[in-house]
Amino acid sequence: MSKLPELHESWLPKEHSLYRPRHGGKQRVALICAIVFLLLPVGAFAVGVRPGDFENRKLTPFPSASQGWSWFTQLSPWATDHLPLREQAIHAADGVSQGIFGEPAPFGDSNQNSNNTPLPIANVPVPPPNEFPNVLEGKDGWLYLGTELANPCEQTQSVDKIVAELNRLRNGVVASGRKFVVAIAPDKATMVPQYLPDNYVGKACHDAVTTAFWQAMTKVPYVLDLRGDLNAWIRQLGAPVYGPQDAHWSDEGGVTMTRRIAEALQPGISRTWKIEPASSWQVPADLPPLMGRSGGETNGRYYSILPNGTFNQTQTVDTNYAAQPLHYNSAFGPGTYGAPVGMLADSFTIRSARYLASVFGNLTIDEATAVDQDHGASVGQQLVGDRVVVVEVAQRTLVSGGDSLLDSDVESAIISTLAAHPVH
Repeated sequence: MSKLPELHESWLPKEHSLYRPRHGGKQRVALICAIVFLLLPVGAFAVGVRPGDFENRKLTPFPSASQGWSWFTQLSPWATDHLPLREQAIHAADGVSQGIFGEPAPFGDSNQNSNNTPLPIANVPVPPPNEFPNVLEGKDGWLYLGTELANPCEQTQSVDKIVAELNRLRNGVVASGRKFVVAIAPDKATMVPQYLPDNYVGKACHDAVTTAFWQAMTKVPYVLDLRGDLNAWIRQLGAPVYGPQDAHWSDEGGVTMTRRIAEALQPGISRTWKIEPASSWQVPADLPPLMGRSGGETNGRYYSILPNGTFNQTQTVDTNYAAQPLHYNSAFGPGTYGAPVGMLADSFTIRSARYLASVFGNLTIDEATAVDQDHGASVGQQLVGDRVVVVEVAQRTLVSGGDSLLDSDVESAIISTLAAHPVH
């Protein structure tokens, strides 16, 4: 008996019990959706659509082969960040979630890229990481960055260890003949807590660790606690110096930090300064996009610093130090600081750069995360020509214990490089 040829189930008679169409209606819909999903970003890229910075941070750079096996783990966040139309998709998702469910879309926890295991906090419950929102909605339309609330609850180093690592870095810098200053930019939740919800995820651990953090930092002589100065501005203006929908301070914070750093390096230097209000500004708020929303503005005011009391040296300057180190050398005369200063900073210094440049006559600012490129080797070399090392760091970054400058390998690279080039 001859064997019948094998037939695909779609070639069988429709009356056959094993008959299955090659492409049923549902299969066709699924296939079309898959094609659209895959080809729409490609088509958008082909016609010139490029991803932009919309999540209160720079896009993840393409990983370097020098990173070894971590190249593979960094490839996924790079691909995600550079997907065309991603911002539009997030906005659409939030619109659907708000319209149908009356709540913001769950875009994931704010620390989802962390590979470190959080430390336990004695006698304080710590929520799972995926319960923290990217942005916390407070009272009267105020928004707070999720990492401000999550990082104290997800410390990878204790407060004591953070202080110890800062001391190690400071002692190494000072041993090379240089000065060392750390300026901490307080969190919005610290400076404007009155608009936080009465209860929120992680409130207990956030409050406990934040209190311990500031108690420790106020005892470190080279650390600048700016909270008192910022509160003085709040009393003077009758309003917070952080925007309702923005994660950063306004120019009052930039002026405050500039004065405090200058005074730490040369006490009495600001005695001749005159600070005058200048033009106002308005920029898109940085927190709504993290929730997939558009709109929202942050308003503020520029200031002018007259170091000698009569001559205004404040001007618009480039603030894109994330792309490459920026050097400022236009300040001169009484009330200014002329020794070479190397500063490692984060996004809070954007609103400070114009004021720093009006007071410091030989200043170089670099993005603090530049130490990640080669574990601090190139940054250490860059600081060789400076007599002062200044670190500006956000409270939310430092309290987590995960700041790159707290890494022992980074510290060792900077310390050894400066030790090989001491200042006499």
